[in-house]
Amino acid sequence: MTLLKQWRDTAYNEKTNKGDLQRFWAQYFEIEKGIYEKLLENPDEEVKGTVKELAEKYDQSVLIMTGFLDGINDSLAEPNPIEEMDEDTQVSLKFDKEKLYKNMVDAKADWLYELPQWEAIFPEERRKELYLEQKKSGTIVKGPKIGRNDPCPCGSGLKYKKCCGKGK
Repeated sequence: MTLLKQWRDTAYNEKTNKGDLQRFWAQYFEIEKGIYEKLLENPDEEVKGTVKELAEKYDQSVLIMTGFLDGINDSLAEPNPIEEMDEDTQVSLKFDKEKLYKNMVDAKADWLYELPQWEAIFPEERRKELYLEQKKSGTIVKGPKIGRNDPCPCGSGLKYKKCCGKGK
């Protein structure tokens, strides 16, 4: 069984007692926050090694490190092969700063995107811009509603109800 499958079986197990699962995630989020605090101290330094070496570096189990790697993977300069990795797989934590910030906003992880380390990476104005860009990217903007008696937008010259708005 791959590390990722083990992680997902543990973290998303529907048979686990709800309280236990909540405690598991609360603990995981604290660990995750601690790792990000260290990573963001030197955002331009590429941290790399095997999954096992990174787990030891951050004083975590290989399983927890796998969860962290799963979470950060979309924010990396080059994604790691998380689907098939084992504890001896070489991985990198070289992240794209803007992508990481936006992904934290998208995940509604305020405990991460509000870390004080971000202040040294982006000025407040830039953090606000990135926050808004991410929030707007998930917003669906609907065009104006077409009334039944409005001209059809297809350009036929007919009223909408007599053209594309016909209920077939």
